[in-house]
Amino acid sequence: MAIPHITMTPEVTIPALGQGTWQLGDDPEARGQEIATLRAGVEAGMTLIDTAEMYGSGRSEDLVGEAIAPVRDQVFLVDKVLPHHATRAGTVAACEQSLRTLGTEWIDLYLLHWPGPHPLSETIAGFETLIDRGLIGAWGVSNFDPHDLAALPQAPAVNQVLYNPSRRGIEYDLLPMHRAHSSPILTMAYSPIEQGRLLGEPLLRSVAETKSATVAQLLLAWAIRDGDVVAIPKASHPDRARENAAAADLTLTDEDLAAIDAVFPPPVDPTPLEVL
Repeated sequence: MAIPHITMTPEVTIPALGQGTWQLGDDPEARGQEIATLRAGVEAGMTLIDTAEMYGSGRSEDLVGEAIAPVRDQVFLVDKVLPHHATRAGTVAACEQSLRTLGTEWIDLYLLHWPGPHPLSETIAGFETLIDRGLIGAWGVSNFDPHDLAALPQAPAVNQVLYNPSRRGIEYDLLPMHRAHSSPILTMAYSPIEQGRLLGEPLLRSVAETKSATVAQLLLAWAIRDGDVVAIPKASHPDRARENAAAADLTLTDEDLAAIDAVFPPPVDPTPLEVL
């Protein structure tokens, strides 16, 4: 089964499962395997790759650039600007530096990593300059709560946030806000397996076993279950990347979802946006 695609803008669709790269590139001895892992993920259909200038102070971007060089035209590349860089001129300069590190001519989606000290209008002006120059395809944000989103003078294409069964606060207000917007804001879920901390949870293991799946696959299927969330798990071995991609084949029943809800209940009150 192919990984389903989700509409980001009227002109662009992206795969519901992509690849995160936080902490990739930090260990020189692991470089070859990490590059092989990203390429295996692309071959399996996870053609969205997310990175950031912050990750390893450019080491992740450098690794990603090498990994995608032979398949750049197949990859939807996401990168992020640090908030303290995000003046109009600073956003442009940061993007130019990221492009040099990545060794590519364009970034498909460029995000403000989290709300920062500079006026959002300045950051957006920088994004628009980059779009006009053909250096980025679209812009979005990351780690923005409802208050932060409301402060934006125009809607982003994407808001990348922490989301998994143990971090469901966005379901109360942020996710409905994304969906209710006149041009829906795509939700991108980072750390959908909680950096591995949920893999040993007995209930999740039990449900996964009934589906002949791994817990990681169960968590990814849960994250993308409604058809309008993109999940970006990180893998460090090609087999794990292929395993993650296979989560697209997994369908969760109402009973499966109810069992997960019993251990990780949905929010009943507003919850501050969680971050890692």
